[in-house]
Amino acid sequence: MFLRGRGLTFWITVSIMAGIAVGYFFPDAATGLRIFSQIFLRLIRTIVAPLLFATLVVGIAGHSSLRQVGRMGLKSLIYFEVVTTLALLIGWAAITVSQAGAGISLPARVDSTQIQTPANRTWQTIVLDIFPENIAKSVAENQVLQVVVFAVLFGCALAMVPEHRRRPLLSFTESLAETMFAFTRIVMYLAPLGVGAAIAYTVGNLGIGVLINLFKLLATFMSPWPCSSWWCSRRSPCSCACRYVDSSVPSLNLHRLRSRRQVPKRRCRGRWRRWSVSACRARSWPS
Repeated sequence: MFLRGRGLTFWITVSIMAGIAVGYFFPDAATGLRIFSQIFLRLIRTIVAPLLFATLVVGIAGHSSLRQVGRMGLKSLIYFEVVTTLALLIGWAAITVSQAGAGISLPARVDSTQIQTPANRTWQTIVLDIFPENIAKSVAENQVLQVVVFAVLFGCALAMVPEHRRRPLLSFTESLAETMFAFTRIVMYLAPLGVGAAIAYTVGNLGIGVLINLFKLLATFMSPWPCSSWWCSRRSPCSCACRYVDSSVPSLNLHRLRSRRQVPKRRCRGRWRRWSVSACRARSWPS
């Protein structure tokens, strides 16, 4: 009865504890468990390209006005650049203060003299690598940016096609997106096994002392979380993008926070008067 109804987070936590125990008491056997974490990571990588392609094509081609899509895309791009820059600055400041990972001596498995130094890349090469030469090659090499560029151009081209010719392919991409979301749920069932195997391999290979640095890294990662969660709870271009995709394809239901807006205003009265209506909605007070 205790284990019934437990969520994925609970089982991941249990697998982390089990991985630490296996890595500490059976280090030789723990190093052989790396294959399970590699299988999990490979399955995660297989999700990225089809999911990106399907959702982008559905979001662009499922709308009748490309001009509105372009305006939303420009706003999302500016928002992405600003927030990414802030995230880099916050991450740099947090890791500078915590110094997580300092002092770890990784085992030398490859002779450094045999490693080839990559050639210097110019800005022309960087821009050229954004555009795909072969979409199958881009998917096979996990070139996410090339897949995104192809999906955006493909979605724009599909939106220009007449409705009776666009509908079959749009229905296919909608089904592909729903299938990939279901595929993601199946893969996430393997997350406890993959995480536990990765922790067991790390402890068995580097020793129990590496957990101190791992916990410091986790604390560094979680330290900006209260501010970021408050920021993400506000209405942002990312939320607007989810609403836009939902309006085009209601079956995807990407915006799952819709119930947060259904909060009675009476909760913002009385002793909660110091909070605004939007603050109460963001915090989802129970009805």
